[in-house]
Amino acid sequence: MSKSNYRLTIVPDRVEQRYWQDLFRYKELFYMLSWRDLKVRYKQTVLGVAWSVVRPLLTMIIFTIVFSKVANMKADNPEVPYGLFVMAGILPWQFFSNALGEASNSLIGNASLLSKVYFPRLIIPASAIITSFADFIITLGLMLCLFFYYGYMPSTKVVFLPLFISLNFLASFGISLFITALNVKYRDFRYIIPFIVQFGLYISPVGFGTQVLINKLPSSMQTIFMLNPMVGVIDGFRWCCFNDTPLNTKSVIASVCVTTFFLILGVATFRKMERSFADLI
Repeated sequence: MSKSNYRLTIVPDRVEQRYWQDLFRYKELFYMLSWRDLKVRYKQTVLGVAWSVVRPLLTMIIFTIVFSKVANMKADNPEVPYGLFVMAGILPWQFFSNALGEASNSLIGNASLLSKVYFPRLIIPASAIITSFADFIITLGLMLCLFFYYGYMPSTKVVFLPLFISLNFLASFGISLFITALNVKYRDFRYIIPFIVQFGLYISPVGFGTQVLINKLPSSMQTIFMLNPMVGVIDGFRWCCFNDTPLNTKSVIASVCVTTFFLILGVATFRKMERSFADLI
């Protein structure tokens, strides 16, 4: 056969074309990693899964004493028990902080897996975030028990809570993807992330009401405060749970905008750096 009968055919990168389909095809790996992370988190601990209840409960007690007794702060609605008011802030914040902490180190923790087989790398941080969401569900059950303890009837607006849970999830997912990708290349982020989580706790309305702080801030600082996506999420949670609690629409709109921005940025950054993860790790 003559050489003229041979043809050179260039095939496009089908991996890129089927990437989002592969996320569904590798769903069993996603389930396996999520289940493994759940078991590892509480393995060889005395209290086990009970830590999902103990941590937010202790945080609620400390915040209630510090902000209510020492700082003499009140809830936006005086009829709402302050402990319950604080728990409505701890619930979304704890999910956000856990997701950020778990996802940011997920790729580095699975370095051996990344270098051996192909699969959409997005599965790894996503499974870590789902693990944190399991803790969120347990804490949500704790909050329901607190409603009975305080004898407080939730508002009928609680039917809108899934909307703000979704916003909470998307905010956690977008920011976590962005930081996860950067943490692979710049290992300094493993020292920065705990600082972000700790600092973010005090600039988010967890132990105090948004309106209380806004009344004390100049207009320029109010805008910066609203750029924290958790402000709108926490305001939304409290609006859904408590009667006669006003909804700060500005904080919710700002939260949606910032969440959308980080979701696009996070996915774009992660996909751009994904091919080099195995080499960098």
